[in-house]
Amino acid sequence: MRALHTSDWHIGRTFHGHSTDDHLAQVLAAIAQAVRDHHVDVVIVAGDVFDSSTPKAEAFTMLNSAVRAIRSAGAQVVLTSGNHDGPARLGHLAEFAAFGGVHVLADLRRLAVPVAVPDAHGEVLVYGIPYVHPEFLRGAFEDFDGRTHEAALSFAMDLIRDDARARVGEGARYVVASHCFASGEAGGGGREVHETTESTGRSEERDITRGGLDIVPPGVFQGPAYTALGHIHSRATLREDLRYSGAPLRFSFGELSSAKGAWLVDIGAAGLEGVEWLELPTPRRAVRLTGTLDHLLSPGVHEEDRDAWVDIVLTDDLRPRDAMRRAQEKFPHAVTLAHRPSTVAAHARETYADRTRGKSDAELIEAFLGFTRNGHGASPEEQELLADSLQALDAKEATR
Repeated sequence: MRALHTSDWHIGRTFHGHSTDDHLAQVLAAIAQAVRDHHVDVVIVAGDVFDSSTPKAEAFTMLNSAVRAIRSAGAQVVLTSGNHDGPARLGHLAEFAAFGGVHVLADLRRLAVPVAVPDAHGEVLVYGIPYVHPEFLRGAFEDFDGRTHEAALSFAMDLIRDDARARVGEGARYVVASHCFASGEAGGGGREVHETTESTGRSEERDITRGGLDIVPPGVFQGPAYTALGHIHSRATLREDLRYSGAPLRFSFGELSSAKGAWLVDIGAAGLEGVEWLELPTPRRAVRLTGTLDHLLSPGVHEEDRDAWVDIVLTDDLRPRDAMRRAQEKFPHAVTLAHRPSTVAAHARETYADRTRGKSDAELIEAFLGFTRNGHGASPEEQELLADSLQALDAKEATR
């Protein structure tokens, strides 16, 4: 059996306020083509299918189009819910969809009910663990009283191992999809890895970090021929049989260095036979450009980045006026801009009284501008305007 492991589609997500729908549609179409080209039997989506627990109608339309194309290419589809998804909405009509080869595994009470994928050696069982917060699991199973994600995933994996043995015996070949934060160390702090730099701030995203209780050690996932993980947006290999595929599309500048694609996983008669990385297309690159505004806008500089998502870091000593507007004339998809001057003026540590004692109004204004403008005071035009304004004030005071 050959599986394609992907995750974190985040249908409906924006890139700094700009829609990614068209780009994601291209990538999902490439996944369907990969199914055809590489003779994939099942596509596993390990959580965060949608970016919101209340997705818009257009998000469902995109999902329907994607799974229809994958099914037409010849593969079954297994989707699990992640912390962004609303399990009830994602799982709506799941029983009906299963008759068409699309299996939505979003019900915690059925996490030990697999999808059987036939191959030349019998069947490979595919289990999906929906995003499993301990509180959710306690609501679904009266005999679970754990308080950590490690305890919750351990409980779920025990159920799955027992079910696989009951169905096939000790030699059962099975695959598990899980949406969680697996790490080499138990305990410790940290937010979701893919959002340490760029946070969505969406109210529907559940906080899954409470004193490091979200971290799950790799040892929990013992037994499956392969475990398809979701939740981290960069690909990662924890063991040969335990991997993150990452998101298929860049959703923030925090993902600049991460490769985008999916894993092709081969399960043979004795278990895992091989895993191969499959690159997916990048409809629009994301780049970070650093320099002075005049340099970045110079002819011939970064011409290859005109169509990319652009994060601009300006190093001008003084922030240029209308910097974003001017930048977007060359880079129409520039979406963020920061000012980090290469030279930072030093300011004496004086009290307010010391800084103002004995100074005229013009000197105070000049000092203030120098402080707020990284050592640059008023321009000649501004000096002339300030002088006229101060003279007018003096004249007004004289008539009182």
